[in-house]
Amino acid sequence: MKRLGLLIMLLIMGNAAKADIIETPVTLPDNLGTGVMYLNEKQKEPSAGVIVVHEWWGLNDYARDRARLLAKQGYVALAIDMYGTGKVATHPKDATAFMETALAEPEKMNARFQAARKMLLKQQQVDPKRLFAIGYCFGGAVVLNQARMGTELAGVASFHGSLGTDTPAKAGEVKAKVLVATGQADPMVPAKQVSGFVSEMTAAGVDLRFLSFPGAKHSFTNPGADAVGERFEMPLAYDAHADLTSWEALMDFIGD
Repeated sequence: MKRLGLLIMLLIMGNAAKADIIETPVTLPDNLGTGVMYLNEKQKEPSAGVIVVHEWWGLNDYARDRARLLAKQGYVALAIDMYGTGKVATHPKDATAFMETALAEPEKMNARFQAARKMLLKQQQVDPKRLFAIGYCFGGAVVLNQARMGTELAGVASFHGSLGTDTPAKAGEVKAKVLVATGQADPMVPAKQVSGFVSEMTAAGVDLRFLSFPGAKHSFTNPGADAVGERFEMPLAYDAHADLTSWEALMDFIGD
């Protein structure tokens, strides 16, 4: 089943790369960094716009592939470099350093996100009432914090992202609906953090859709996770069922 799911996912990604997708590098204002915009040539009517925030590795091929998949579905996707440097890590030590540097400058991270949001809103193919943000791992935490801050978004979705925060959501301040997909066997997102997050969202009155996959480890949506996990002895593993199920949930989430 795992191999079949992986095969299906690879076929989907291959088709996405061959579809009528326009890929355009973009530069954020004020030296905030760069990103890549993905548009579907066949898209005629305004549709959802989606900001895609990468894992702790940086804006690599995996994050770009997810943005392409969104464009294939008829959405406008903007994959942004939240590190703002163009650097991509292949070793956990470098990824940690990149992430810690970014987290040490929360104002700049927020400025990058807001610049990406404004850029999407300027696209004639984007329905301004259907602006979403999704993130993986580090990116999941980024988009959840944007929701907590009350950023004007239709919704945010986090996949195997950290759920903890020092600034919990307040009742009436979260404008976005929230989708979270997490793995029950992910030690980076422990059960105590999960229960605390659900309590936080409930207390704040957030429209929450929560998926928890038994046996799924960290990075369960990334087909390359097994090799990286084995190389660095980390609890990373691809889970085809969790990946495809959470992706279908995202399509429903955006399509509502």
